[in-house]
Amino acid sequence: TQTMLSARELATERLPSRNWINEHFVFTHGYGLVMNPVNIIGPGGQPHLLLKDIPPVGPKDLTLSRPEIYFGEMTNSYAFVNSAQEEFDYPSGDKNVYTNYAGTGGLPVSNFLRKGALAWNLGNAKIILSADIKPESRIMLYRNIRERAEKIAPFLAFDPDPYVVTVDGKLYWILDAYTRTDHYPYSIQTRGIGNYIRNSVKVVVDAYHGSVGYYISDSKDPLIHTYAKIFPGVFQPLDAMPKGLRAHLRYPEGLFRIQTHIYKTYHMDTAEVFYNKEDLWQVAKERYQDETLEMEPYFNIMRLPGEKREEFILMIPYTPARKDNMIAWFAARCDDENYGELIVYKFPKQELVYGPFQIEARIDQDANISQQITLWSQSGSQVIRGNLIVIPIGKSLLYVEPLYLQAATGKLPEMKRVIVASGDRLAMENDFPQALQAIFRERIRVATGQTGAAAENVRSENLAAQALDAYRQAERYRKEGDWAGFGRALNRLETILRQLAQ
Repeated sequence: TQTMLSARELATERLPSRNWINEHFVFTHGYGLVMNPVNIIGPGGQPHLLLKDIPPVGPKDLTLSRPEIYFGEMTNSYAFVNSAQEEFDYPSGDKNVYTNYAGTGGLPVSNFLRKGALAWNLGNAKIILSADIKPESRIMLYRNIRERAEKIAPFLAFDPDPYVVTVDGKLYWILDAYTRTDHYPYSIQTRGIGNYIRNSVKVVVDAYHGSVGYYISDSKDPLIHTYAKIFPGVFQPLDAMPKGLRAHLRYPEGLFRIQTHIYKTYHMDTAEVFYNKEDLWQVAKERYQDETLEMEPYFNIMRLPGEKREEFILMIPYTPARKDNMIAWFAARCDDENYGELIVYKFPKQELVYGPFQIEARIDQDANISQQITLWSQSGSQVIRGNLIVIPIGKSLLYVEPLYLQAATGKLPEMKRVIVASGDRLAMENDFPQALQAIFRERIRVATGQTGAAAENVRSENLAAQALDAYRQAERYRKEGDWAGFGRALNRLETILRQLAQ
């Protein structure tokens, strides 16, 4: 099940009462996270949360035994733990719950000499004078996970987008680290990068203890092997990473963007075509609100052509340069046995395959959809067109775009409609299953011309009804917390949709 996670970090700069004690002794950590599946809408168009509330509440297999976040993306200040001050944990009704740190993170502040050194280094004499710092107190420094990883290995470059995962009830941050240089012979330069880059290291930071592990993810990279010889004991083989963490590894978007940019030109393997730049590609464009933007890479669970099961991939569509029809899509595989494999699927040049921007134009030109958007855009509301994604299914493509409605004052968007396109058909319904059912029902009707195809129409209606039934089964299993049943129902739904696509 593909999900989105967001860690609840503590923004100390937004505390109602900012003073030295509050910022460094009392409000020391964030707490837990929220999680939602990407394909289910909650009541009123809000996300359906699998993990929610404080303390986090969710199904039995998603409990958090250690939800405290002492190290994160927004944690930029130092903190004293095991001091005379109790640490704020979370609010409970009209009272607050407090805690004391029970981990191994931080440095002991056990004597006056250490206090003096810290006061000098941090530029604050209060550290020497404070009675709240006890012999068993510890200070946590460099709590921003990227700063922490860079302090240990400044010779690596780090992806700007770390992500949080939960394994065995604990929270961990995963960062992608790169080796790079601008001295690789006969290689094109990329601005700000150089002409050589590899995602050679996966970095894992424990959100509670602050421990940092560096794992070599590209065993063929000579640079990381050289660094490992210079700094023995810092780097471990990827096999040493706990299995639960390895299951959460994903291909880094930063590296994929670079490869996507390079491949726009270097997919041409004929010297004359390459020299004349006759077959240049570009990343497909889309409309986001009132702007025309390049599509961003997106993660998807799908079954690749020729494969027996679904897998997690990162993908992007291509169009020819200065044109909007789709020419190919490019993907990186993320699952363990195929991790890092890059694949490209090309479309025949003699056939028209709609690109994302052409689908956006068709949405603008659809009378029913444009009328509804115009109606919603009045009376202090704003319509936000979400990111359009392209989903390859069998030998066809499915285009999906959500519509959100946001009040001018509340700024709390709600998903109100889902637009689905396939071939020449376009449908907008309350949710994805309804839109899918509408679009395939109409495709069968148009293809048969309503003549001599009664049996085919009946079959398509039956399949659509079966698809809706499978979706409802999945919803029931989800509400009951039966994730095995939920997975079976989704697999059944995919089988039915493939039959409809054919």
